Amino acid sequence: MEALLLETPCLVIDSDKMIKNIRRMADVASRNNVRLRPHVKTHKVPRIAQLQLANGAVGITVAKVSEAEVMYAEGIRDIFIAYPLVVESKITRALNLAKHMDLTLAVDSLIGARQLSEVAKRHNQTLNVRLEVDTGLHRTGVKYDEALELAIAVSQLDRLNLTGIYTYRGALLGESPTLDTRAAGFEEGRLMSDLARRMRLAGIDIADVSVGSTPTGAYAAEIDGVTEIRPGTYVFGDRMQVALGSLCLDDCAAYIVTTVVSRPSDDLVIIDGGSKTFATDVQPGVSPLNLKGFGEVLSHGEAVFERMTEEHGMIRVPRDCSISIGDQISIIPNHICSTVNLHNSALLKKNGEFERLEIAARGKLE
Repeated sequence: MEALLLETPCLVIDSDKMIKNIRRMADVASRNNVRLRPHVKTHKVPRIAQLQLANGAVGITVAKVSEAEVMYAEGIRDIFIAYPLVVESKITRALNLAKHMDLTLAVDSLIGARQLSEVAKRHNQTLNVRLEVDTGLHRTGVKYDEALELAIAVSQLDRLNLTGIYTYRGALLGESPTLDTRAAGFEEGRLMSDLARRMRLAGIDIADVSVGSTPTGAYAAEIDGVTEIRPGTYVFGDRMQVALGSLCLDDCAAYIVTTVVSRPSDDLVIIDGGSKTFATDVQPGVSPLNLKGFGEVLSHGEAVFERMTEEHGMIRVPRDCSISIGDQISIIPNHICSTVNLHNSALLKKNGEFERLEIAARGKLE
């Protein structure tokens, strides 16, 4: 519980822990001689992105043109949009950014690549692109076995400069979720390094081999041929990453402070944070994480955050638990990235004082 009573529910960021996490991942990249290009989807705050850049990152990764626009407006000049842009309006916005900065786009289909090429030609500009490869997550990305053929086709299109390949895989081994993040990272790195080698043999100049989430980045970075890692969650950490072994609970730099508003029975506590405050995309009891509840209730390890409605959080507690109405409880969410996106601002805590930070890129859907 905070010594100072806060208006709740609110998102709090521990500055010292965050900076420690930023420096730790920068050290991983430096030690393995790879570039660090963090995904800012976790924090969505230009000032935090600038901290990452000041501590060794070469640029940042975003998912949306609107996120890139927010970061550009705050002085960031090296951005990778790791999401395929296929409609002219978004491509045109990206081209406007590319006039003033080092911008790289993603492509995962010939249709999408042709659209990029045609719009770039009309604007008399050349776009740097990376080919996204599906290495098992089955989200966006060309199938691994079809990537070489597509890379050849993309490399022949006008006004596109194919600079490299990238993947997002998370903690997968083969095509199954795993807690063995070391083996997962090694496999991810080898798959992409081998693919880049075959593309170069085919005459394609592949400079960038970009991989690595928070759980796998440190291991994928060890593979010869990998040039860049793009972790995101490491900046704050969350309960999911603790379960994966990426960091310890005490390393988690962001948490939600809530107030107990009701205790309708001896074993049930109600807080003022529900699904409008906490993300629900990482569900309890799902293998291989098998998380218990929707977050870690700090200072009350026996409590289980069982259920949520929009405005209410239901926490099961021992009958002799000392929690009272009006108490403030801090909770580390299962997934911090989508939790942050629910909040307009956060409180940055440093030396016992709080500073409000606007989450400037939250809710940027387009």
